[in-house]
Amino acid sequence: HVQLVESGGGSVQAGGSLRLSCAASEYTFSGSSMAWFRQAPGKEREGVANIDGHDVSRYAHSVKGRFTVSRDTAKDTMYLQMGGLEPEDTGMYYCAADNAYWVPPAIREADFSNWGQGTQVTVS
Repeated sequence: HVQLVESGGGSVQAGGSLRLSCAASEYTFSGSSMAWFRQAPGKEREGVANIDGHDVSRYAHSVKGRFTVSRDTAKDTMYLQMGGLEPEDTGMYYCAADNAYWVPPAIREADFSNWGQGTQVTVS
């Protein structure tokens, strides 16, 4: 049974930084596609960043240049380094994974079959 567990969320002032982690059990990150999504209160979940089996990463326009997605396949852990945080970045952040080696550039929920429970990020 695949488990993805996010951590690293918290409260931070605008302009600050956080690094989120997504650790997996019963799942190998190598060669898979992964992503971060977020959901703000009262809004639909939206894609933040994805990274495919080639380690090609894509970002939502709203976070490009401020966020960086990466992964350590030896640790089966994915990261989201977030800088220049803004109140609009507040929300529950979810990691997602799929065995597909490639996913479309658009960061879509339908492309990912495994999900974590989320970690809260609050920017004030």
